[in-house]
Amino acid sequence: MTVLILLASLAALLTAPGRTDADRARDAARKPAEVLAFAQVRPGWKVAEYTPDGGYFTRVLSPAVGAKGHVYAYPPDEIVKLLPGHLTDARSNAAAAPLKNVTVLTGPTTAFAAPEPLDLVFTAQNYHDLHTRYAVAGAPAAFNAAVFRALKRGGRYVIVDHRGDQPDRLHRIDPAQVRREVEAAGFVFEAESDILANPADPRTASVFDPSVRGKTDQFALRFRKP
Repeated sequence: MTVLILLASLAALLTAPGRTDADRARDAARKPAEVLAFAQVRPGWKVAEYTPDGGYFTRVLSPAVGAKGHVYAYPPDEIVKLLPGHLTDARSNAAAAPLKNVTVLTGPTTAFAAPEPLDLVFTAQNYHDLHTRYAVAGAPAAFNAAVFRALKRGGRYVIVDHRGDQPDRLHRIDPAQVRREVEAAGFVFEAESDILANPADPRTASVFDPSVRGKTDQFALRFRKP
């Protein structure tokens, strides 16, 4: 399947049942079809989404993998302790998924796992949290190792995040740092995409600052388990 055909098929999913008006209002900024095309998502895939937040990407991944695929939404304990609504939202999204192919898992970040080998582990705007004061010591290395174990041979690991530095204060991270950490777990780097780049973002404000919220300069990285 060529990239253009894959992109066209994924774009059709933006009108899938279960997506909300709020989702559609964010599509121009988050470019879900392009992001999932970059992740090379296919029907039948088994996918885990680490920290699904309100379920924006869950509601696209579910129809993308189809009835023969499955999505495991994994809100980690550390985030749920701070924001219990993340677990409530994940369960509501699973219950409402038209294809009934979403299952909620939870546990410590460092114990990330799924009940079957995965084709893809996906996380958007959350990898930097592994470097905040709320993460346990060694969280990045432990999480990346857990992702490696959870994936099939040849499985993909895709990370989308806010470009910059100071993860704890600004909630941004340098993609070069992400790449070093993920490759250290045994992954092979495949590609970086600028589909979510925004050169107008000065990268000096927190991603929650009204001046940049929803308009941050973001990167997408794809890795493969050899």
